[in-house]
Parts: sequence; structure tokens; C-alpha cells
Amino acid sequence: MSISNRCTKAVIAVAGFGTRRLPITKALEKCLIPIGNRPIVDYIVEDCLKAGITEIIFIVGEQSEQIRAYYGQNEPLETYLLQNNKGDALEQVTDLAHKATFRFVVQDRNQPYGTSVPIWLAREYLGPDEPFLFLYGDNVFYNQDGSSAIADFVEKATAANTSGAMMAVEVPHELVSHYGIVATEKRGDIEMYQRIVEKPKPEDAPSNLNNAGCFLFRQDIMPFVEHTMEHSPQQERYFIDAVNWYVEAGNDVAVIRTKGEYLDCGSVQGWLFANNRIVGENS
Repeated sequence: MSISNRCTKAVIAVAGFGTRRLPITKALEKCLIPIGNRPIVDYIVEDCLKAGITEIIFIVGEQSEQIRAYYGQNEPLETYLLQNNKGDALEQVTDLAHKATFRFVVQDRNQPYGTSVPIWLAREYLGPDEPFLFLYGDNVFYNQDGSSAIADFVEKATAANTSGAMMAVEVPHELVSHYGIVATEKRGDIEMYQRIVEKPKPEDAPSNLNNAGCFLFRQDIMPFVEHTMEHSPQQERYFIDAVNWYVEAGNDVAVIRTKGEYLDCGSVQGWLFANNRIVGENS
């Protein structure tokens, strides 16, 4: 069955401790580290909203209170801004809570670790034939013209008429050994997912396409996600294992090259680059 219904839900994984960003992430949730005056995750949320998403399901850690506060209400602050005629600032903070319907699902310490876990925990909020986005909480897709890379992805993924889709980003061929590289095959004008080759040598790489951490699927991926939870070949439960088994079972997954610039904010270098790219161009 292909993706045909309109996608209105997104699952965003933000439960990690952000160990690559210690010590700042000891006190600040990684997804709330700022790019300019906004946290990383808010750029992802905004891109989802432009794609027609109305419900965001955050998979959070036990310690994650700050993201709830950011997308919640702060009555003392709102009262202060109102009483001091700071209307623009008041609008900024009150609008955050009303951008979408926000749900927070806790990934507690007893849950296994890995990218399959957030989808598994979100399953009760996803309808049987309802398409949903799954995104990592530290990758931003940036278009200088303000358009949405995620909206473009959803449009092209739906038009591909496949069972699922994943976003991929081109990387310089000499750097493919740093990434999980996607092998594809052509079906007409559509690139179809075959597998991911982890950190290949440039001469062995099947392409220069890196998995961008943005997927579109329906509930029929869940049995394969469940299989990773129970029978993962690695200690971590990787969502890409579920995708591989899903394809091996006869389902087709389109690979959509991203329209946006892929900004990995998980490292200090990537985050600094994102600030220079986004804030520098708009200052």
C-alpha cells in the first residue's frame, strides 16, 4: 500500500543526553541549544509546520523539562510582558504553545537505546493507515529562500507512490567514508532504497547520498520496528534495520534528495556552521 493520505503528524526524537555536546548538555537539553535566538528543534518544528504537520510527538528523556517549558505557557513572563507593553515579545512567547498540538512521550532509562525506540514509543498515537514523519532532533534543513525542505520531501515522497520514503543529502565524494551511504536503484525517475553501506571507502561507495534522518512511513513499518526491539543484531536498536527488513519483505522505499541544505547540529563544528549559515545570512 502506498502513501496517499495527507501527512499531519511528526515524531521527533530528542531523548538523548547529547554526550557529544558535553558539558553544556549537562544543564541544557541538546535540542534547545540555540541557533541565533531560537533552539535547534524549533527550526525543525517550523519546517514541519510548513509541510502541513499539525501534531508533533516529541520522544523525550526522563530529564526533559526544558522542551516542555519552551512549548508550554509561562504565565508570569506573559503577565510581565503584557503589563510592560512588550507586545511583540508577548506574541513571540504565546505563539509557541499554539504552533501545533504537542505531545511528550518519555523514553525512560529502562528502554533500550537506539533510533527505533522513539517510533515504537509513539505507535499508540499513529493511526493504522496514517502516514507520519520521523525526524532526528538535531538535523536542520535550511533553504535560504525560506521554503520548506520537509514540505518538498513530503510532496515528492507522496508523488512517488511507494510504501515509504527517506530523505538523503549529497555529500562530497571524498567524504563518503564519514557517513552511512545509501545504495539506490532507478525505477523510472524514482530512486529506490536498497541498503546503507556504513562509512565506505570512496572507491567502494555505491553513491554519495547520506541518510538525512527524515522518513515518511505508515503503521505497516511497526512490525519491523518491533523486530528491532526484540531481535536487533546490534546492542542499539537501529531504525535502519527495520527499513532494511521492510524492503526485504517486498515493500518499496523511495529515496528523495533533499531540496534543503543539511545542517548537522550534533557536533560543535556543525552547530557553529549552522549559526554562521542561518544567523549570518539573516543579520
